[in-house]
Amino acid sequence: MTKKDNKYALLSVFDKTGIVQLAKELVTLGFTIISTGGTAKILTENNIPITPIQEITGNPESFDGRMKTISFQVESGLLFDRSNPKHVKEAKQLRIPSIDLVACNLYPFEATIRKKNVSLEEAIENIDVGGPTMIRAAAKNFKNVLVVVDPNDYNSVISYCHSEAKPKNLKRSFANAQDDIRMALAAKAFAHLSFYDAQIAKFFGQSPFPYTMTLPFRRTFSLRYGENPHQKAAVYFSPQVNSPMANLKKAWGRELSHVNFTDINSGLESVRLFQEPAAVIIKHNCPCGIALGKSADEALKNAIAADPESAFGGIIVMNTPMTLKAAKEIGKFKDERRANIDIVAVPAIDKDALAFLQNVRKSMGIYTFGKIPKKSTDDMNIKWVDGGIVYQTGDLDIEKNFKDWKVVTKKKPSAKQISQMKIAWKFISRIKSNAVIVVDKNLPMTRGIGTGQTSRIRSTKIALSQAEGYTKGAILTSDSFFPFDDSVLLASKSGIAAIVQQGGSINDQASIDAADNAGMVMIFTGRRAFWH
Repeated sequence: MTKKDNKYALLSVFDKTGIVQLAKELVTLGFTIISTGGTAKILTENNIPITPIQEITGNPESFDGRMKTISFQVESGLLFDRSNPKHVKEAKQLRIPSIDLVACNLYPFEATIRKKNVSLEEAIENIDVGGPTMIRAAAKNFKNVLVVVDPNDYNSVISYCHSEAKPKNLKRSFANAQDDIRMALAAKAFAHLSFYDAQIAKFFGQSPFPYTMTLPFRRTFSLRYGENPHQKAAVYFSPQVNSPMANLKKAWGRELSHVNFTDINSGLESVRLFQEPAAVIIKHNCPCGIALGKSADEALKNAIAADPESAFGGIIVMNTPMTLKAAKEIGKFKDERRANIDIVAVPAIDKDALAFLQNVRKSMGIYTFGKIPKKSTDDMNIKWVDGGIVYQTGDLDIEKNFKDWKVVTKKKPSAKQISQMKIAWKFISRIKSNAVIVVDKNLPMTRGIGTGQTSRIRSTKIALSQAEGYTKGAILTSDSFFPFDDSVLLASKSGIAAIVQQGGSINDQASIDAADNAGMVMIFTGRRAFWH
């Protein structure tokens, strides 16, 4: 490529990273640099010759910079087809420059709306208009125009331009354009615009359920594999989230698979409901045991004890830092039952606890995720279906429902039972439906969990069976109503003292009568707690 080719590169970037080096390389390749505003200033300061944008457009930068690049001349220079003789002739007649490369990134809308108490006016001023117009035009005409939106791609673009400058490559074919860097950069540009516009739409959105919706996600890291080793997986997050999952950091051990990652998320959903120390053991997105305690080690000890058989190979998630005393509970679990834990995920871990766990199992994955916010930045929930999503509000504010509870039996609950029932309702709200659980009569821990069953009585049988030896005086909780009195009768035979259920079945009276006949307490929550 030589000066006589009269090739232009338009550089207009908010993020100036690497732009000086890119411009220098382009000049050596024979490009004339067109530039705007702050980009032009930094290039000039580095002795790089530029053509100001107004010399191309014929108009000054106006309205506090709102109008710079949008013009017939610029968009034409990006859009005309160099392989079409008619287009080439028109471009010469209209004195349209051949702009063959665009480097552009946009006003920082994402960073702006992340600011606390950002004003609407400030957000509006950070909506880029000219940049997206240039990027879209260049990406559409990718066969003729290189478009680069990410400074990390500058080196690749420079290398590509150097290879293009060699005579043997001047006449190139686009028959295999799908394999070309040009198409890859165009795809990245369109994704960049979509991501940018989706954030703007979400910021201005008044309805949680707009007619059309694009969800902005950014790849955060790749996983070891998907649900199975032959599958691949990566994790994406929305840009404004305060999710601890986005802050997940490896302190030791194995990389995460899809199942590991989603198990940690399931555990986090359980423990974040509590202010007091809480621990949960997760297997396949379902809790084996959940417990609270006065300390991290007490909570963890009881979570393991809730179902030590299922805890083998499980994932531990806690809402408090991992202490040495808590770590020793994992060591004890291995020594006494020859059982391993695969992953530990906690807000933080003490140095001596980390050193201890490294010797318990060298392949154990140990992760931290920082402080758990009291409230998530996004209270919406996505369920993926074939070809689409179900978008719903989250099941939040569980404690607010407590005021609507009704005692429907003759026997009334004690203060202790009410306390255990509230804990049980929080536990079950994050256990896969159909779910029935047994909670200890005194300790804030599960004794039996019946989960993921297609029959509620089967869930009841599983929960009671697991809780064998701890059912007398315990609390039984169902995430929905009992359609028949069979589960209540089973619970009474096992010595269950109190039942929490949704209520609302046409057979409610049969269940109430069965509870009364057994001298049990029964509370209707008036609210379902399905979790799928």
